[in-house]
Amino acid sequence: MSDRQKAGKPDPKLLELLVCPLTKTTLSYDREKNELVSRAAKLAYPIRDGIPIMLPSEARELEE
Repeated sequence: MSDRQKAGKPDPKLLELLVCPLTKTTLSYDREKNELVSRAAKLAYPIRDGIPIMLPSEARELEE
C-alpha cells in the first residue's frame, strides 16, 4: 500500500477520469475538505479512505 493510500488521498490519475454522475462535468479536488466538487451540480462528493463516493445521496450540497 502506498503512502498516498494510507493517508486516504485519492490517486491523481483516477481524479482525471472521474466526472459528476449527474452533470457529466469535470470535478475539482478540495484538499482541505477531502472532497470532489461539482460546481455544475453544486455538490461535493466525499472521499473516504482514498475512495471517492460518487453517489448523489452521499454528496454534500454546496452553499454557493
